[in-house]
Amino acid sequence: MDSIRLADLVRHHAQMTPDAVALVFEDRETRFATLDRQANQIANGLIAAGLHPGDRIAFLGKNSDLYFALWLGAAKAGAVLVPVNWRLAPPEVAYILSDCAPRFVIADPAFVDRLEPAAAYVILSTDDAPAWRDAQDDADPRQDAGYDDPVLQLYTSGTTGHPKGAMLSNRSLLALRQQTPDALMPTWNRWSADDVALVAMPVFHISGSGWGLWSLQHGGKAVVVREFDPHQLFDLLTRHRITKIMMVPTAMKILCDHPGAADADFSFLHTICYGGSAIPLDLMRQAIALFGCGFAQMYGMTETAGTVVGLPPEDHDPQGNVRMRSVGIPLPGVSVRVLDEAGQEVIPGAIGEIAIRSPSTMTGYFNRPDATAETLDAQGWLRTGDAGYLDADGYLYLADRIKDMIITGGENVYPAEVENALYSHPHVADVAVIGVPDAKWGEAVKAIVVPVEGASPEPAALIAWARDRIAAYKAPKTIDFRDSLPRNPSGKILRRVLREEYR
Repeated sequence: MDSIRLADLVRHHAQMTPDAVALVFEDRETRFATLDRQANQIANGLIAAGLHPGDRIAFLGKNSDLYFALWLGAAKAGAVLVPVNWRLAPPEVAYILSDCAPRFVIADPAFVDRLEPAAAYVILSTDDAPAWRDAQDDADPRQDAGYDDPVLQLYTSGTTGHPKGAMLSNRSLLALRQQTPDALMPTWNRWSADDVALVAMPVFHISGSGWGLWSLQHGGKAVVVREFDPHQLFDLLTRHRITKIMMVPTAMKILCDHPGAADADFSFLHTICYGGSAIPLDLMRQAIALFGCGFAQMYGMTETAGTVVGLPPEDHDPQGNVRMRSVGIPLPGVSVRVLDEAGQEVIPGAIGEIAIRSPSTMTGYFNRPDATAETLDAQGWLRTGDAGYLDADGYLYLADRIKDMIITGGENVYPAEVENALYSHPHVADVAVIGVPDAKWGEAVKAIVVPVEGASPEPAALIAWARDRIAAYKAPKTIDFRDSLPRNPSGKILRRVLREEYR
């Protein structure tokens, strides 16, 4: 059982429940038998075009049913799918494609102009992909990658330098659930063929790909939306009778304030999962009263293939409680430690770096053995870079982010990326980037700039400069100017001091 691989899932459901709907996308339904056949055709088309096991296939596009068929087809051909964040600036896209060296790139027509015309990879438009797919043989090639071989490569931003490709194997994506009997899985995290999941988070995140995979893994129905629009959530929920949804608190607030929400029947909704930040208590009360379903906070990261710790519904109290300040307890099969600077485990209540061991952990960073060794040790413990502590009951609390990461609207932004973009402006002598509280997005990106002597740069010009070089959501929303930045004796910018000033 524990050696079942990604493509085996669709094979199984195509045989057992061929007419069950696997994917809904706009006005199109795809049943499991059709999805299995499409995956076969894609795999054979890739192999016929010269693909070899272990080759990378990049996807540059918004959410679609084609993405999941492509992922399963790549898996049947032994390839690794690399979904690329379409919100990135062209230089960022170019770096990822250069790093992963894909054999093929499947791209939405709107993003084809971001690709190099003379590049080594073959470019296929998503508009042309269905006709290309349907012209291929539909026999199963059964060229699947091994259980410990990667089938998905997601790029995660770093504190410095370029993003790294976290390689997720069949084991990473499937073992945690395969090795845990359903009866031992927390009720909020159990899935069945009766579930209808809304895949609204982007597939270039583990939150999008993983959420869709969980639905497919259990024979459920995944309703895929091209791009997340919280203002459409109400209609999607009620029309498709969604049972499971994952969203950030910002979207939950918009849904709660929808004019039709108060009179709607949400009895079909079983679980709302959320992450990225804690839900304000007033919003939690409003949501519990409106939806009447279970709420679960999730903690995880790309390198752990998503959720490894969760705060269950029974710990969500409308009156508030201490545990609601935590991110919850480890899932079955997951171990969590908190380590000091020497790598030794600390006592409950003491703050240190969070380390996780799980069968879902990545196999490593693509072509980054040094970075892999710094993050993942020989015993399988992954250093998260997050600071926190465990209480006596095993609940995990986040104390701060060692890496100074900013979470804005559910997106991760690392200050170094933004600072590097601004440093290249001729009128910027020094810069520090922090997250500041924001009522809508949770945190907003702010830059504190020291101008070059004699220069008087305009904030709008600096923001535009950054947006040309990095994704728009990473660019600062506001810029302040000052004569100097606080630094420690070794010269490191004290972002903590700056955050305290603005909080």
